Amino acid sequence: MGACLLSACAPRTDCEVHNVIYMIGDGMGLAQVSLLQIAEDYAPTAFDRAEGVALIATRSANNRVTDSAAAGTALSTGSKTNNAALGIDTAGMRLESLAECARRQGMRTGLVVTSHLFHATPAAFYAHVAGRNDMPDILRDMFASDIDLLIGGGRRMLADSLPDGGTWFDAFRDKGYRVAESSAMLDTLSALPVLAAVADKHLPRAAERGDFLPRAVRKALDLLDGGSEQGFFLMVEGSQIDMFCHGNDAGALLGEMRDFEQAVAVAMDFADAHPGTLVVVTADHETGGLTLPSGNADFTLPESGVETRFSSTGHTASIVPVYLYGTGADRIRGLMDNTELARQIKRMIEK
Repeated sequence: MGACLLSACAPRTDCEVHNVIYMIGDGMGLAQVSLLQIAEDYAPTAFDRAEGVALIATRSANNRVTDSAAAGTALSTGSKTNNAALGIDTAGMRLESLAECARRQGMRTGLVVTSHLFHATPAAFYAHVAGRNDMPDILRDMFASDIDLLIGGGRRMLADSLPDGGTWFDAFRDKGYRVAESSAMLDTLSALPVLAAVADKHLPRAAERGDFLPRAVRKALDLLDGGSEQGFFLMVEGSQIDMFCHGNDAGALLGEMRDFEQAVAVAMDFADAHPGTLVVVTADHETGGLTLPSGNADFTLPESGVETRFSSTGHTASIVPVYLYGTGADRIRGLMDNTELARQIKRMIEK
């Protein structure tokens, strides 16, 4: 896959896709994006920079309301599976993820999340197990994946002793990984491969972790891009949008949306400076059944206010948005299944 130079391809969308940044706001529906827009008093956000917009349906193979494992598998592999399954189809057969496809093409690969690294969405890009809670097998698959960069939480489990001695941290170090066990150590990482597990389980909420996610995305892009001739594939998850929608906590949700939007801006800025980069921003499903009704039914009033109301503490069957930016942004459009989105990205990677 050759690099794409502005001088060689105008407009930018005619260029070959060299890098893919796949950003998943876990639980982020259109109402969650609208909430951010309203809270920012309609000032432009990174979502407004999108050069293309699409919609995807989210059902799983066995349920009209998906869980994160089945949705993550669909977004990662382009195939449906049953709820709770990761990286396998309904017959239990192994599916190739976009990260694995990219690695087969010689591209560098990375995952950046605010959950622990074995949570359903990141695991969908490297694991092949029947149950999303099968942590021993998920950890073994993560170790075997040889993903170049892993940034998120999960420090406690990686520090557990292994039957043959040592810990998972030791095993990764023996394999050549640079290991960071705190967010402060991110800045010290200067070469791949990297494993940064910077919280015991999930990272703290956005209000407490500061700029970790946009900073981690910036560091990941710097490491993955440096000296790479074949390009890279990076998945970034705003993991805790989902968690606070489950809790019907609108204030914490807004904090997670602001944090994710800042990470999206970092990715889009990178695409501006590196033609040949495609940024895809989407969600695995909507969580909470969030609506934003008027605070007063009398619409003759000049301002009635906007309320945040949740109808559920679980997932919903709503379609979710896709925002596209950079090289190839014009090639994905319309209303489609989540599997078709992954297939279209895979076709670009395999060029």
